[in-house]
Amino acid sequence: MDLNDLLPYLVGAPVLVAGAAAALLVRRRRRPDSTSDLRPDAGTGSARTATDVADRPVVPTPVLPPDVAVDGTGGALEGTVSDDLSVDDLAAPPLETPAPSAGRLRRLRERLARSGSPLGARLLSVLSRDTLTEDDWDELEETLLLADVGAGPTDEIIQALRTRVRVEGLSAPGQAREVLREQLLALVDPSLDRSLRTEPVTAADGTPAPAVVLVVGVNGTGKTTTVGKLARVLVADGRSVVLGAADTFRAAAADQLQTWGSRVGVPTVRSDRDGADPASVAFDALRTGRAEGADVVLVDTAGRLQNKAGLMDELGKITRVLSRDAPLSEVLLVLDATTGQNGMQQARVFGEVAGVTGIVLTKLDGTAKGGIVVAVQRELGVPVKLVGLGEGPDDLAPFDPEAFVDGLLGQ
Repeated sequence: MDLNDLLPYLVGAPVLVAGAAAALLVRRRRRPDSTSDLRPDAGTGSARTATDVADRPVVPTPVLPPDVAVDGTGGALEGTVSDDLSVDDLAAPPLETPAPSAGRLRRLRERLARSGSPLGARLLSVLSRDTLTEDDWDELEETLLLADVGAGPTDEIIQALRTRVRVEGLSAPGQAREVLREQLLALVDPSLDRSLRTEPVTAADGTPAPAVVLVVGVNGTGKTTTVGKLARVLVADGRSVVLGAADTFRAAAADQLQTWGSRVGVPTVRSDRDGADPASVAFDALRTGRAEGADVVLVDTAGRLQNKAGLMDELGKITRVLSRDAPLSEVLLVLDATTGQNGMQQARVFGEVAGVTGIVLTKLDGTAKGGIVVAVQRELGVPVKLVGLGEGPDDLAPFDPEAFVDGLLGQ
């Protein structure tokens, strides 16, 4: 066979090999499990159609909690998610159910009694002596003054006790306790209206509007926490609430308030930037409350120092802006019961600027300063309406004069 006879075979062999390779390549492209199906076709550059994509099964992307780490493929890192974790576990946590406010009155008395109130214990210790000397009466007076009852109320209770002892004596067991209870209860004044005004009001345009509760106070009294706890009290009593984070000068205040609200399903109106106009935020909260048909709008304000005139003016502006649209139902002043007479100065200034209608006393359990209840009511002519009993979320209770006095005396 010469070269001319072999020429067709030499030319055709490469063609056959190229054709086989092309056929194999086409077959690989047509395989449904090929990853090349997700890319444009090699020859034309055209993208796959929606029908082609829809034919492939869709694997849902798991929603992981924010504290679960992920690897480079989008999967959770080993050990970060429990094997028995269900879809429900990855959802939002369930709303909390606040404790009914009615049950907290009993806890007020129990906590004060368990704390062994220094005020009640010292007063009873002196009054239970067989005879009372002038030194004993001086000790009683000093105890009341140290408890921040105030000079005027202290003189009243000492004179009343002297009269009762002189006329009736205190020989019978428990008689000293009963006499002291009557005098303290008279000073706390059970006749004051301590209810929170949370009923809807009539706005300036004649339409219904939610009750607006403005909460004021200085830094460190637990004001923002008190607003959150008050929201729980209102929710427990069946009220719908909107929170207004008008403390725009402290970056964490709005976050803190929003956390409190989210626990009981209460929305929080806040500004997107620090240092925003507090009056504007308060007004937006009221507008949101009206739009959503809420019962109460709770507005938290910055912890203004009573000697900062500019900040106090800002509080006055908030009050004026809110009052143009709807009357304020309550202005609650938060006071730390352990601050004593310094709290009295705060009460005077806030009373002049904001028209305080009620007092919230925090850190009342176990303090020797329980007399501040009497002093602040005398100073402002407004009642103590709520008291803080501890750090728990439901440790804010409506103030009950009899439970308070009985707690002081360990009953």
